[in-house]
Amino acid sequence: MSDFDIIVIGAGPAGSAAAAWAAKHGARVALVDKATFPRNKLCGGLFTERSRRYYREIFGQDFDLTQAVTRHDIAFWHEGSELAVIRDIPPLHLTMRLDLDDTLFRHALDAGAVDFSGRSIAQLSENSMSFKNGETLTTDILIGADGVNSIVAKHLFGAAFDTETVGFGLEIELSEVTQNPGKNQLRIDFGAASWGYGWSFPKQHSTTIGVGGLRAPNPNMKTHMRHYLEALGLDPDAVKFKGHHLPFGDFRKTPGRANIVLAGDAAGLVDPITGEGIAFAMKSGQIAAQSALDALAAGAPETTLTRHKMGLRDMHKNLRIACTLRRIIFAPRWQKTFTETFRRSKTVRVMYMRLLAGELEYPQLARAVLARLPRYVVNAFRR
Repeated sequence: MSDFDIIVIGAGPAGSAAAAWAAKHGARVALVDKATFPRNKLCGGLFTERSRRYYREIFGQDFDLTQAVTRHDIAFWHEGSELAVIRDIPPLHLTMRLDLDDTLFRHALDAGAVDFSGRSIAQLSENSMSFKNGETLTTDILIGADGVNSIVAKHLFGAAFDTETVGFGLEIELSEVTQNPGKNQLRIDFGAASWGYGWSFPKQHSTTIGVGGLRAPNPNMKTHMRHYLEALGLDPDAVKFKGHHLPFGDFRKTPGRANIVLAGDAAGLVDPITGEGIAFAMKSGQIAAQSALDALAAGAPETTLTRHKMGLRDMHKNLRIACTLRRIIFAPRWQKTFTETFRRSKTVRVMYMRLLAGELEYPQLARAVLARLPRYVVNAFRR
């Protein structure tokens, strides 16, 4: 038997942030992951200035930008037509999750977390977990940061996500050899999938290309992906797609139970408009860890969830507004109206980019968008 104050399951951005924050503040922390690091993960890898700010706050150092491609311009498209190219934007950093997650994992171990990576979990309870090799760990508090298919969420709620509201994405990593010369702009395509978008993110030695949206209205996501690759001038038969679920705005209002809490994708904390999840993952991991530390200090591990929910209030508020605003941006009924507004209004474009960079929150963007939409759309939206 091994005893820990906190067990963190999942060593991605949320879990590594939680483990590092808790360990450097004196807790005995076990960091568990079925994978061995470094490991690949399907993801656009967008690392914003908001992410960079949280990284400095949590890990006590700046992010090494030599691991990323930094862009100051982005192109927006809709149905094969360029809406706008926005230049001189706040920097957007494109990372490979293989490198990023390994870096965060090493930070957590350096802070004092005990490494239990490369081990599969056989059983969970409120205060213990067992590996398939029979080893058991005990704990006062459990933090589930194990992604959209979270086994911790399954333990708590019976299912990791709602199949009617979860998102789904297809993605490829295109090597330098096969990508189109001169075509590797940072690009987002509204409407590449229903209630979703397509993306092309240039990296140091490849380009990540994908489409994603709500799963239920996209039973033909492979067809959307083929069309998107063709729109980019690529042969869809020459590449192999990989798919993954996306907690696309379906965040858990109650992310846990008593001494067990969820963070990152496991809690559904992904921006439903931009799709950006790394910043929210790291911050929610920190909030979960601080909630656990406070609960331990009070001698009341069962209050961890109550503290965690308080810590997530601002994040949840922004996600609620974003989920509402998504109806205008992505709903097929209103999307052309929104994209025309986006094309015409420099204010909306600039505010969207400031939101993506972490310089703006959703209440300001919502006011700017609603002020520029036709009144009949606003009235229907409010109803």
